[in-house]
Amino acid sequence: MRTARFASSIAVLGALALPVVSAPSALAAPSSTPDAAQATRPCDRRGPWVVGAQAVTIRSKATSKSTARGVLYRSNKFTVHKSHGNWHYITDKVTGVTGWVSGTYVYRDVYFCLD
Repeated sequence: MRTARFASSIAVLGALALPVVSAPSALAAPSSTPDAAQATRPCDRRGPWVVGAQAVTIRSKATSKSTARGVLYRSNKFTVHKSHGNWHYITDKVTGVTGWVSGTYVYRDVYFCLD
């Protein structure tokens, strides 16, 4: 329930910010700087990986029916090594456990600019 509320809040904020973000660029004169220069803004980079639930099961294979290896809690730091479909192979930096977690609960945080 909390995740659904969070996702819908982000969607609403994104929809409200879209006209604000796109309007100045539509009215502005063409820039002589390449697009690569604008990609260096802090809000254009990809955010860190986060856990969108209280806890997520770390599994031995990229299926929900595989053996559980551990639990990844919201506060734990982790590294994503590779992705396969909607599953990510991770290492929990707190416990050292490696395995697969569902992309439904683990995703990249999103940055966006309001200028």
